[in-house]
Amino acid sequence: MRNFKEDLTRIKGFAFDVDGVLSCHVVPMFPNGEPMRTANIKDGYVMQLAVKLGYHIAIITGGRTEAVMTRYNTLGVQDIYVGQSEKTAAYCAWRDKYGMTDDEIMYMGDDMPDLPVLRMAGMPVCPADAADDVKAVCRYISPYRGGECCVRDVMEQVLRAQDNWGKDLTW
Repeated sequence: MRNFKEDLTRIKGFAFDVDGVLSCHVVPMFPNGEPMRTANIKDGYVMQLAVKLGYHIAIITGGRTEAVMTRYNTLGVQDIYVGQSEKTAAYCAWRDKYGMTDDEIMYMGDDMPDLPVLRMAGMPVCPADAADDVKAVCRYISPYRGGECCVRDVMEQVLRAQDNWGKDLTW
């Protein structure tokens, strides 16, 4: 088994599911049936920081709401794949676009549609409330639930391992 902390130093890209990872599992619905997703401010902080530091970030979701595009574009995330019920094609396109290898990518998912990508990524991780099948393939299970800083947890670990946490950036 490879060393987890050492493997964090290889990460160049982060990919995330939305529902159950970047937002909570329980999603209120608008009268027209569109889900109202949550967004964690601390997750957002570390995502925009990572973008400024040169990391590649992808959002890969089966959902199709404009709010997801708006939220993550404002954080500097440029690679947002919506309507992806089967996520491997989007993952491979994003990985290849930046010339990364699977070992250089951390993917966080929480449910069955994420399993194919979790099995491809070099660093598969999940929130505390992920499905048991997902937990079984992940190298790390965050102590935080989806939408409640699990993204901050894993990204901060990578930035710290690479001595990029607390850098004095021009805002």
